[in-house]
Amino acid sequence: MARLNSYLSYKRNTSQLIFWVVKASNAIIASSAATLPDDVPRIPNTNGQVTVSGLVSLSKLIAKHIDPVPAAILALFDAAIRARTATYQAFQQLVANKSDPEVERSNLSHKHFIDALVEAFNALGGAAWAERCRLEGSAPGDALDDQAGLEQVLFDNKFAALSIGGDTAPEDADACDDESDPASQQHPASASQGRQQRKKSSGKGKKAKHGKKANKKKQQPPAARAQSLDDVPVESYRIIQDEEGIVTDYLMAVYALVQEWASLRVYLQGVWHDVAYNGLNSAVAGTLSNAAIKMIECSAAAMFVDFPGHDSYETVMNTITRGDPDKAQGMFHLALHRVSPDHASTKKVQETAVDVKEQFLIYAYQDLIDFITDFQKMRSGKPTKRMLEQIGKWNPNLDLQHASETERLKWRRSYTINWLYDLVNVFSSVVVQRNTMRGEQHALESVDWSTAGPWDKHRRLFGLNEFAGVVTHLAMQKQGSNIRHKILPHHVFQLQCIVDSLTVSRGWSLSGLRGHVLIAPPQGFRPRRDVDLFLDRHDKRRGSGFLRAVDFLRQLFEQDGTLHGDLNRHEASYGLLEALQYDFTNWLGESKYMSGLTDIPPSRFSTTDPNGLWEYSPFLCGVGLEEGLREAYRYSFIILDTLPEPVLLVHLHNMLVQKGYIAKPVGLFASFEELFQTSFFTNGKIPTSNFGEVLKARLAGPRIRRAGVQRTLDNLMEFNINQFFKTKSYLMTFHAARWNPDRIPDSDVPFPSLLGMYRISQTKHITDSITGQKRIEDTDLVKRARAKGLPEEELMRWVALPPRKVEKDQSISEAVRQTLVVPEGYKISKHPLPTTKGGNHNWSGPDLLGLLKRDVSNDICGNIPLSSLNYVMVMARFMAIFHQFEIELAKRRNPLYVQAYETDPVWKSHKRVGLAYLALHLQDEECLQVMAREFENPRAGFMNHIYWDDLETTELHEEEQKPNTFNDEMPNQCIAM
Repeated sequence: MARLNSYLSYKRNTSQLIFWVVKASNAIIASSAATLPDDVPRIPNTNGQVTVSGLVSLSKLIAKHIDPVPAAILALFDAAIRARTATYQAFQQLVANKSDPEVERSNLSHKHFIDALVEAFNALGGAAWAERCRLEGSAPGDALDDQAGLEQVLFDNKFAALSIGGDTAPEDADACDDESDPASQQHPASASQGRQQRKKSSGKGKKAKHGKKANKKKQQPPAARAQSLDDVPVESYRIIQDEEGIVTDYLMAVYALVQEWASLRVYLQGVWHDVAYNGLNSAVAGTLSNAAIKMIECSAAAMFVDFPGHDSYETVMNTITRGDPDKAQGMFHLALHRVSPDHASTKKVQETAVDVKEQFLIYAYQDLIDFITDFQKMRSGKPTKRMLEQIGKWNPNLDLQHASETERLKWRRSYTINWLYDLVNVFSSVVVQRNTMRGEQHALESVDWSTAGPWDKHRRLFGLNEFAGVVTHLAMQKQGSNIRHKILPHHVFQLQCIVDSLTVSRGWSLSGLRGHVLIAPPQGFRPRRDVDLFLDRHDKRRGSGFLRAVDFLRQLFEQDGTLHGDLNRHEASYGLLEALQYDFTNWLGESKYMSGLTDIPPSRFSTTDPNGLWEYSPFLCGVGLEEGLREAYRYSFIILDTLPEPVLLVHLHNMLVQKGYIAKPVGLFASFEELFQTSFFTNGKIPTSNFGEVLKARLAGPRIRRAGVQRTLDNLMEFNINQFFKTKSYLMTFHAARWNPDRIPDSDVPFPSLLGMYRISQTKHITDSITGQKRIEDTDLVKRARAKGLPEEELMRWVALPPRKVEKDQSISEAVRQTLVVPEGYKISKHPLPTTKGGNHNWSGPDLLGLLKRDVSNDICGNIPLSSLNYVMVMARFMAIFHQFEIELAKRRNPLYVQAYETDPVWKSHKRVGLAYLALHLQDEECLQVMAREFENPRAGFMNHIYWDDLETTELHEEEQKPNTFNDEMPNQCIAM
């Protein structure tokens, strides 16, 4: 999906525009019938680059030969003009408040560029087209919503034959669309490049650096020149600018990045508000925060590739504030506009000067710099006396509502620096203690603190290791080291998110329009609320927490080992769980630091709460819980795959229900069967007869019990060699994609999900050569949707109307709702799909986060709660039920039990497999009655085995659909900066 900030969107639009202009003009120039003006080159363009004046002359040439120019091309022109004009006006305002020769020169270059774009646009009939759009009530950007149509205009290249009258065949005419390819959905430019080269390489998304070199010798010279452009990817088509123009582009990039992080910050404040005030699970907020931080990182990386050496936060900030944040105050304004119902007019209703230091994250950056500078002076983990005077008396209970603005800022600064001291002290403790306690001599400034370094295997933290590694690396450098260039925009943005999570939970949020917004703190909120439910350290909800479940399962492992005469039978599996249990106990929600670590300074919060690193950070609790849930799921599935009981019991339960021994399916087994149908049954087909043979077929192949400790780590962790349980949770999939949804392959996108629906909406449709009917191309997602029972007309509706275009009062169809698996007693509301605002064909960052929020919530605590289930306790339940079978059948000396457990040597090492197979195959009446009774003794419900008190249906957070003080802060159509 396209999610680009304004500068990257401008770059993409401009590249596509120049691509079309170059291809069109090349066709005209190559035509012998064409009479060329003096200002037009006599040979085709071979590098994809044009000057500003060249764009005008080529556009005028095209206008004489192509009429009408496609609306999509005029829309690209219009989008580029609007983007340049918006930035031009912003920096006009800047120099109006403070004269700056460099900005003034840049603005002159900017104006010249805009004038040239407008002239080229009008030459192609742009003014008349824009007027038609106005009369028809359509937005100019609507033409860009049809991505397939735009790509057809760009790559069919039929203008040579259709408009010039020549007989040249369309270039690359048989190139096919690939809408179902995730890479093409995510990066239209890259996808387009792939289409150019489809005949040259079978690899998707690769730049064809070698092309059809063997065939070039057979081509005529004009074709050879045209083919040389095939080596130029679409994103490399550009307008050549002078030095002033490059400065202008950098200003545009910086301006766009600031706007992006401002909008994402507002959205995330709203999410953390939901955590503290509305009960949203903090792991959802942590996951969305990770995604937002990745957005800033990716945007900055994509933008600054054009400006090497200018990617640090400090360079960005010096550029936009002209090196003086204090003097920049008052130069930037936010205006709120009321948009008319027909979107034809707007009215300014409020305008305010931007708090530059707040909205540009300067406070957070300065706190980070001050912390690093102070830490480097002694590198002992203790603040200097001077710093201690500033931060030593932080009061977590300060009444923020009645404090002055200055007092609130000082309170936040003290918290930030104190918290960073705790973070670095905990994260560095393993190396510092090796030096002090073992006499090792690790140079702290040279240690690799990254997650790829040798110390990462020593757990000290959950959820924030990458950020902690960066900050620790900077803090451990020798005093006076220049580290500012290493601090990138996403580092500062992440720190700001960490701090915001606390202030919002205390009733203090920041608004671009209203400044400090203060409300009463939430009643009874604790940052560790959800972490404590997950772990349940004190077993308050007997058996629901992960930690106690491991103890229960250990006892049942020992029992099973005794039964089979092998006390080490489950040693490897328990070893994995025990290690995870240890890490959770010591480093998630609480840490050894709260009790003191030898030779490490005590917590900076020790006077109020020695566990302040966690207790005062909703952000750390959220991202830590996300990693905890992900790791619990991962390790559980590794072990689930080694146990026969889950597969055996689901098969037995199915037969007992089919034959009427169990009148109503038992919730846990019915839900488990639905969630992991393909894990239990070959091809996911649930049997109604031949139950024993079906089980035998499912167990065929690799032997059931494999030594987990002997598997390679990567294969082990990614379920690559699991025999039964291969389904990844949404959290696992999202993390594997480095929090970038564009990198999730179709095969790993869960269905149903909003991301899956969006991907299907972007799938190309094809026409059946025999029937003439249109249908969706058979991608992995489409096949899975059909397997869920979705009719073709429903899928076609998505293609015709992508999810983001669905109005907020339009609900998901009944066909989709019926594909969702919901625990017994729950229902699914007809929740609306997220929409983008306005006519832009990009997703904004908040738009995308809104879509992801639904899917992440569903996985953690919602309609498809794979990550909510305590699989360790489920395994214990499964093994306990078999133990119940064994006790009752042994009392009765049931012949199937005797055969499997005592007389038949075939089942000596797999007695439970033998009992289940014989029961399914022979269907002994006494055995089946005993099993049916024990399945309901007691009836085990899905809800009895989740980490939380309850699951959240989409109806529980209806406030998401209503305007609030956070998410309506910067809607795209009504806020101007």
